[in-house]
Amino acid sequence: MNGSLSFNEGLLAAACADAARDGGIDMALCVPFPYLAQGAHRLNGSTVALGGQDLSVHGSGAYTGEVSAAMLVDLGCRCVIVGHSERRALHGETDDEVGRKVAVALGAKLTPILCVGETLAERDAGDTKHVVLRQLAAVAASIPAADWPRVVIAYEPVWAIGTGRTASASEANEVHRAIRDELARMGAEAGAVRIIYGGSVKPGNAAELFSMTDIDGGLIGGAALVAADFSAICDAAQGTC
Repeated sequence: MNGSLSFNEGLLAAACADAARDGGIDMALCVPFPYLAQGAHRLNGSTVALGGQDLSVHGSGAYTGEVSAAMLVDLGCRCVIVGHSERRALHGETDDEVGRKVAVALGAKLTPILCVGETLAERDAGDTKHVVLRQLAAVAASIPAADWPRVVIAYEPVWAIGTGRTASASEANEVHRAIRDELARMGAEAGAVRIIYGGSVKPGNAAELFSMTDIDGGLIGGAALVAADFSAICDAAQGTC
């Protein structure tokens, strides 16, 4: 929950410049709901995709405060974050609800950016893969295996978000590999699914993370609020294409 009309202008302009310079990467900006119209206007004509930060499982009706997939599409969104750890922790989103949201997004031809990841307690208990695969299974119950290549999966270890801590590149890649192996076991075209990392990606670690065999990009949080940092991360991604 960051931003203002004036603050956003600088970030949007910088992102458009980054996209023009680093033409070999795909970029999306998922902005807060009140600023979607601003984002749509500012990104028009650029290669940067506009995205929302959440969506409702409901198509319409008496659900005050909710935002439907159709509304996101109406404002020009092409993707949407689903199941972010803060939605799970602060708003009580269940694995099953996240699975239904992924299905709703796909039905509206939005690309869902599905967030999965473990808490510090789960990590310390050695349950990382169990938690992540459980979260994937809930989505698999809502979509056919053939739809997985239309989903972007973001592995975001909860213990690394906003803390400055991050999994090592090899640790992150190991979880990404487990996700890809599980997708293959489900019958999905695992190699066609983008799996990105979302645990405190910064200019200092982006190149190493993006060089890993199973890390296809990043879900950038705090660093995306600093234009120079985001630009450096985009350059790192370009350098590992």
